[in-house]
Amino acid sequence: MAEAVKKLRPEYRNINIRQILMLRLPLAGRVSILHRISGALLFFLLPLVLYLLEQSLNSELNFAFLKACFSYPLVNLVAVVLSWVYLFHFCAGLRHLLLDMHYALTKRGSKQTSILVLVVSSILTIAVAFKLFGAF
Repeated sequence: MAEAVKKLRPEYRNINIRQILMLRLPLAGRVSILHRISGALLFFLLPLVLYLLEQSLNSELNFAFLKACFSYPLVNLVAVVLSWVYLFHFCAGLRHLLLDMHYALTKRGSKQTSILVLVVSSILTIAVAFKLFGAF
């Protein structure tokens, strides 16, 4: 009798990176994962940013050197990417705070806030890029 009532237990298997990349996530899930990735990048790049800040405040010569480094387009491009990482993480963090306050918990609301995060962070990054490349 015990054999007839035997429950089927879920079977969990190890998955690899290729299988994870094949998952089809909704936009809100992608934004959430990008928020984690951008947070990790900010965490690991914080020592470099703090070192550069220290060097720029150390002397006028160091500041002039770092300012000259920003005349190269590749350095500006890296700065634009880092600013997108920061701005995206900030906007996605605000989205998560709204979700914690029980706003936009529906599927539609979650998708709309995800689109808003991508649009606002992209617009702000474009503004930073224009400033870095000398448009205004």
